[in-house]
Amino acid sequence: MSENLDFLGELDPDDPKQASQQIANKLRAAILTRRLSPGDKLPSQPDLAARYGVARETVKRALDLLRAERLIVTRQGSGAFVRAQTQRAVELRPHIEAAFERPHVSIDFAGFSGETLRDALAEALDKVRVGRLTPETITVRVLISDMTVPMALPARAETQADDPSVRERAERITRRAADGIIDHVTELGDLGLIRSTTVEVRMHRASPLFKLYIINGEEVFYGFYPVVERTVSIKGEPMAIYDLMGKDVPLFHYAVTDDDASHGTQFVEASLQWFDSVWSTIAYRYDA
Repeated sequence: MSENLDFLGELDPDDPKQASQQIANKLRAAILTRRLSPGDKLPSQPDLAARYGVARETVKRALDLLRAERLIVTRQGSGAFVRAQTQRAVELRPHIEAAFERPHVSIDFAGFSGETLRDALAEALDKVRVGRLTPETITVRVLISDMTVPMALPARAETQADDPSVRERAERITRRAADGIIDHVTELGDLGLIRSTTVEVRMHRASPLFKLYIINGEEVFYGFYPVVERTVSIKGEPMAIYDLMGKDVPLFHYAVTDDDASHGTQFVEASLQWFDSVWSTIAYRYDA
């Protein structure tokens, strides 16, 4: 492991999360982005305590969180080490924020509405507004399903078929998220806080069955939309529908490594190829 630990960052005194949680988040991001590789030894508890200006017990609580997530193992008398296998469901937000620590940020999203992306971006962009994150350029591409045309999902449960009123509801959700992403990012360019901002949304006619995030062309987060039956209000009346549930679904993380043949590198490359192929062929302009 490199002796330069600047990639572990500093604690944010304005962050409401406890210091132990902040430390765990920074170590987790370093592990999942391969700054700390499988088998690497973590800095010692005294070293981490000194770096972050906290008590050793605080560091111990942070390591306990990572151990519970099966990201690290501890060896008696030797310290803590990154597990050899770290593939697991992850949270998107810390990685979005980490991306904004770079001068050039690029995010590609494909999925249903982009609500999760909108909310994760909002937190990072708030930190740009107050000067805590200072990227020079932001480029966002969003691929979403066109809910103005017949879809297999979402659908009316009773008939298991496309229903215009169900799609109207889905279209409102989709537009609210897409417009929010556009507004949040372009505002920073209009205010002069970012040198260059580009946001483009395109649509296609395929039903969304998964969500995909590609960050800075180096990391991919991938998750499936479970199909669930639930009752919603449509035109003031309850209706049972088959819906796509994206909130809190597990996201699996893949990252480019120095090994071109690694599973992570190949998955990122394949995801970029898939996204670009859809973007440049069957996708068409979204009218905000």
